[in-house]
Amino acid sequence: MMKNLIPKVFYDRLQDGLDLFVDGLGFEVLHRDDTLAVVARDGAKAYIVESPEYAAKDRPELAIETDDIDALHVEISGRAPQLLHPNVPRVTLRPWGAREFAVLDATTVCVVFRQWPAA
Repeated sequence: MMKNLIPKVFYDRLQDGLDLFVDGLGFEVLHRDDTLAVVARDGAKAYIVESPEYAAKDRPELAIETDDIDALHVEISGRAPQLLHPNVPRVTLRPWGAREFAVLDATTVCVVFRQWPAA
């Protein structure tokens, strides 16, 4: 019955979230008003909310699973290399068995891209 878990990410300025998700990661804007944007790409979705109060309280780490991490890394590193996380800028096999890379925006929101091995 449950289909999707959709994170709400708070930013001091809505544009900071759009810079990451739309300009950096290639998401499309499905809805936008003065304080909220709904963004989506390939089945992944997020609510970007302008709220200085909540942005000051929480800088989340999000994970997006993919079935082609190498192509996604080429795309994102070509579009926005400045977003690559300094700790995991390349696709790396992690001790828990997943291949990962991450991006980090100027507000320290982190998005980890992860591909698990085929079963």
